[in-house]
Order: sequence, then C-alpha cells, then structure tokens
Amino acid sequence: MSDLLMPGADEVLPLSEFTEKAYLDYSMYVILDRALPHVGDGLKPVQRRIIYAMSELGLKASAKFKKSARTVGDVIGKYHPHGDSAAYEAMVLMAQPFSFRYPLVDGQGNWGSQDDPKSFAAMRYTEARLTPFADVLLGELGQGTVDWQSNFDGTMDEPIVLPAQAPTVLLNGTTGIAVGMATDIPPHNIREVIDATIALLDKPKSTVEDLCEYIQGPDMATAAEIITPRADMIKMYKSGRGSVKMRALWEQEDGDIVVTALPHQVSGNKILEQIASQMQAKKLPMVADLRDESDHENPTRLVIVPRSNRIDIQSVMDHLFATTDLERSYRINMNVIGIDGKPAVKPLNIMLGEWLSYRADTIRKRLQHRLDWVDRRLHLLDGMLIAYLNLDEVIEIIRTEEKPKQVLMERFELTEAQANYILDTRLRQLARLEEMKIRGEQDELATEKDKLEGILGSERKLKTLIKKELKAVAKEYGDARRSPIVVRGEAKAFSESDLLGSDPVTVILSDKGWIRAAKGHDIDPAALNYKAGDSFKLHVKGKSNQPVIMIDSTGRSYSMPAHTLPSARGQGEPVTGKLNPPSGASFEALIMGPDDQAVLLGSDAGYGFITKLADLQSKNKAGKALLTLPPEAKVLPPKLVTVTADTYLAALTNEGRMLVFPITDLPILVRGKGNKIISIPSARAQSRDEYMIDVAALMPGQSLKVWAGKRHLAMKISDMEHYLGERGRRGHKLPRGFQRVDRLEVVD
Repeated sequence: MSDLLMPGADEVLPLSEFTEKAYLDYSMYVILDRALPHVGDGLKPVQRRIIYAMSELGLKASAKFKKSARTVGDVIGKYHPHGDSAAYEAMVLMAQPFSFRYPLVDGQGNWGSQDDPKSFAAMRYTEARLTPFADVLLGELGQGTVDWQSNFDGTMDEPIVLPAQAPTVLLNGTTGIAVGMATDIPPHNIREVIDATIALLDKPKSTVEDLCEYIQGPDMATAAEIITPRADMIKMYKSGRGSVKMRALWEQEDGDIVVTALPHQVSGNKILEQIASQMQAKKLPMVADLRDESDHENPTRLVIVPRSNRIDIQSVMDHLFATTDLERSYRINMNVIGIDGKPAVKPLNIMLGEWLSYRADTIRKRLQHRLDWVDRRLHLLDGMLIAYLNLDEVIEIIRTEEKPKQVLMERFELTEAQANYILDTRLRQLARLEEMKIRGEQDELATEKDKLEGILGSERKLKTLIKKELKAVAKEYGDARRSPIVVRGEAKAFSESDLLGSDPVTVILSDKGWIRAAKGHDIDPAALNYKAGDSFKLHVKGKSNQPVIMIDSTGRSYSMPAHTLPSARGQGEPVTGKLNPPSGASFEALIMGPDDQAVLLGSDAGYGFITKLADLQSKNKAGKALLTLPPEAKVLPPKLVTVTADTYLAALTNEGRMLVFPITDLPILVRGKGNKIISIPSARAQSRDEYMIDVAALMPGQSLKVWAGKRHLAMKISDMEHYLGERGRRGHKLPRGFQRVDRLEVVD
C-alpha cells in the first residue's frame, strides 16, 4: 500500500510523493483560483465570474432586474463549478453597501442588513443587476483588452482578468483564506487612490510616505472613526501588513449617550448584547438602560442611558470602547496575485506600480485593437472608393460574371476582403454611395490612426491618456471620505476598584489572625465581639475600593481587596484562608490608601526607605519580598508620609536619642533593606539594648510629641535645631525624664 498508480498514467509513485504533489496542486488551486484577488481588477475568481455572467445576461445598470437565481445558475453552470450558496453569498456581498465601499451589484429585495448581513432572502426571491460602477471593470471588455481562457468544461471562454479602469484592488478591498496564506485588504476612497496613482505615474520613484500624502488611510463603508496613528498607518502600507482600529461615533443628547455609527461590519444587536451582559454581571453599574432606536432614517441609533447626570460619560465610553465591539481592530494583509501570476504581500507603492503596469498594457491592447480595426476599415473603404468610381462596370461584372469576386479582384486589383465587402453591400447602398462621404470617413479614420500610432509610440502620451482616464473615473464615481481619521487616546476599561463604591471602611485584624471589615470609620475595634481566647490586634481605615495591605514579621507584603472581606457583624475569617504567609510569621501592620500614596517602611535596626502603596500590592497568595530585615530586627509600623522639600523625619531610639533630617534624604525604593536612618552601635543592636522604636514625618505647622509613659514633650520644627543632623548619624539625647521613651505623635 506504500505505492500508488497515478490516474491516467503508468507511473507508480511512493505514497509520500503522491500526497505531497496532490496537496501542493490543491494549495496552488485554492491560492490562484479561489481565495486571492488579482492586482489587476481586485477580484477573486468567483466575483469576476459573477460580474462577467451578469454582463453576458445583459444586466447593465440601465437594464431591468433579473432573478438572482438566473445569474447564479449561469455562474455555476458555465464558469464556476461550485455550490450555488457560495456563489450567491459572494454576489450578496458585492450588493451590500455596508460591506462593499463601491457595490458592484444593484440588488432589489432583502439583501441583508448591517445588524445581520446573513439575513438576506433566498436567491429565488431577490433580483439584481449591475451598478454603474461595474462599468469601471467591464467598459473595455470587448475591445481586445484581456486574455481569455476556456471555462471548466472547455465549451466557452471567460476573461482571465477584467480590464479595470481604476485600482479596484484597493477600492473595495477583500478578505480570503487560502492554504498557508490569507488576504485582508481594506477598502479605500476612490479619489484618494486615483490621486496617489496619478502621483506615482508622474513620479515613479515615489515612496510610501509620498503616496500617503494622498491616501490618508482606509475608507470603510461606515462613518465610524479610524483612530490608528498616522505613523502606524505608514508602517502598515510599507510592509503590507498591520492593523487598523475603528471606533464608533457617539454624541450626548439630553444626558443620554447616542451611538450613531458603528465600526465596519459590526452589528448593533451584538453591541447591545455585550453591554447588557456587563450590566447583568454588575460590571457596569453606571448604566441604567439600553435602547435600540434604529430605523430607516437612522440606520444606527443605539441609546445608552446613564444612571445619573453625575456619571462621567467619557469614562463610560472609554470602558465600552475597551470591552465591546464599539472599538474594533481589523487585520491588514495586502496579499494579492501580482502581474507575474504569483501571490505576494505588497507595499502600497509596489501594488499601485503593478496596477499601473497592468493598466498601461491594457490600454496598449485597446489602442492596438482599435488601430487594427481602423486599418481594416481604411482598407475596405479604399475598395469601396474604387467601386464607386467604377460603379457601372462593377454592377455589370456582378450581373454577368459567374465568379464576380475573382473578376473584381483581377480587374481592379482588390484584395479578397475588399471584394467580399463590395459584394456584401446591397445594390441600393452601392448606388447611393458618394465619393465625399467615403473620403470624409477616410480622413477621419486617417486622423484617428495617426493619433493612435502617436500614443502607442510615445510613453509620455500614453501616461497622459492614463491620467486623463483616471481623472474621468474619479470625477464620475468619486465621493467624499466616509470614515474620518482622527487622533484619539487609548481606551481604558474600568478596573474592579473603579466599579466599586468608594465607601469608608475599617478593616480589623485580631490577635489570632481573623480579619473582617466594618462600614464607616467611627468603629471601636476593641469593642467588637471576638472568639474565645482572641482579641483585637490591628485596624486601619480606608475605602471599599482600595486594597488592604498587610506586612508580616518577615518583611513580606500581601494585599486583599477590601470589598471581599467578611462583614464586622460576624467574627470574620482567618487570613490564612486567603493568604499563605511563611510558617511562624505573624502580621504586624495594616495599610490602606491610594496607589500613589508614599509610605515609609523601616526596621527597628535603624534602616528604612520610602515607597508607594502600589509597590506593596501583590496578587500572589504568598505575598512579595518587601523589607529585608537585619538579624534580630523587627518590622516597624509603616507610616503614610508626604514627601516634600520642607518635610522632616524624626527618628527615635528606646534610649531617648533623636535625630531629625529632611525626608528627601531617604531614598525611594521598591524593596530592600533601605538606608540607615539613625545610627545604633552594632554591639547594642545585637544585644537589643538599643533599637529604633518609632519614626515620624513632620510638615510645617505641625508639632511633634515625644511620649515617655504618661509624660510628653512637645516641640515644633523650629525647636528641633539641637536634634537636626545628617541622615544616619547617632542623634542627640532627649532631656532628663525622657531617657526611656515609648513613641512619637504628630499633632496638627
């Protein structure tokens, strides 16, 4: 079974070679004959065959509509031997004004809607004809402009590529998936594309940047905004790959949000479903209601009702742009079959350059076809003039001779074509022939011949003709840009904390590690009910949309969303159920506040640093390493501080030594041991005879109280000159009676 006989051949191939050849043949067929457009006319084979079949049925823009089933029948019966539904869907796409920027099929009946493009009626119910724009593809078809090939059964011919008069490969764009490659070309504005094409014709060495002065970017069949930065757009056109981002248009009307235009091929129903699902999941509490008010006059009108007039509408829309299809990215992959017959991803200048080469070749064929006809006509007119000047003799020969053609050819030195033309002309017309008419037509044709030969013999004249015809197409079919290109900021979705209420809460931690949260700040944590053998240890005041940060005795930090904590009406739940601290570690501090709040961290060994609350947060249940502790050192309670040039830091040891220095002398770090705040002799530090018991940040206008038991000493910054020094110094002794101090307190 390892060898196979090739069909119709005596050659036996190994199975691996047979399958490889079969798959490669299939791949090339899909790439060249199914999925990718040709750079010449921008059409895939099925689209080209539909357009050609409709023209053969006489379904021009001025004709009456015919049933779509008739067209599809001709397409699959004569040119495209595939399923009727696939051919009809391709036809529908070319008829939908919200899918094709410049539709090629003019449909009558239900051809789908933007909300549901697949909702079109069956082909037996709809009717169609070509649009006027289809003439851009078909106008020169019968003028010797294209090469022909046999159809699938060899009974008739079909054009290989249509003679497009404009770069339709960019105008309507296309999408397709082949084997191992795909294409995604966006639609563009015809005026911009033709202006760029003319610019490239005038300056063949134009760069992509030069052409982008004319082509601002894609122009979708919708009024939604394109928000891709210009630099990204140029990069996309240079490489042929990239993406384009579109954002819906909206306006505020009587406090409501009204969406008036959606991104390309986005369904309004899907948008409403996406928003409604967020509302049901309570992820959009600021939206009260949704309405779809779309109708024939307003094809897109989606109304989003805010819960109150205090809602920030712009932030709501930014969230919706980030989480729904109100903002959507489109992949760009300008992969086409080039004029060499090979598929390739082409940058903008190469694609337009190849199209110009194809167009020049098409026009040369058209002019040569016309020149050949003019030569034949002049040749026939020469014979007719001879016949007119010898009319009686010609009539006599025709009446009397058995083989008048041979006699005419010999008598007047005519060619066979001239003799046949004379003989095919009715006697009545021969009799009415006038020399002046013949000579007049000869003069007109001779002038046209000179003009045609002049254009064919001059590249400059050919370029002028291409330019003139391109301008005529732009004038007839050109329209204003539909998709405005604007600069917008990055859309940002609401974080979980943004969606929560900002209510005051107090978080309480018990001695045994049970945690809970009470509403409000007027709570007496010690008065709450605790389990037997347990008691109050720590508490912190904050807001429900802030995380509560915990620091353990090893210097690791942890965080939990405050809104997820159990109510203080109960006894809470163990922290170890939510976090996983090291064995033997205990929690020594709780902190809450905004992410950008500065916090002073330190150890009683006299070291510390400043960081931000955001750097203390960790989603890891095991927390994150934060404060490195020297041997035997303990974590000091963290202090929320304000770092300014006139803020001072006071450090106090248990032996009553105090040092005051500017807070800006302390470094801002993310983690570590920190820098020395106050010096403690190593022998005393190791024996734990002396250690730093507290630090405090003092701002102008505030007073510092030093407590020793029930006694306290109050002083302002102006009173601390004796204790001012460089960071890391030993400090000075406090007055008698404050040799054994407990803590520092800042008073406003």
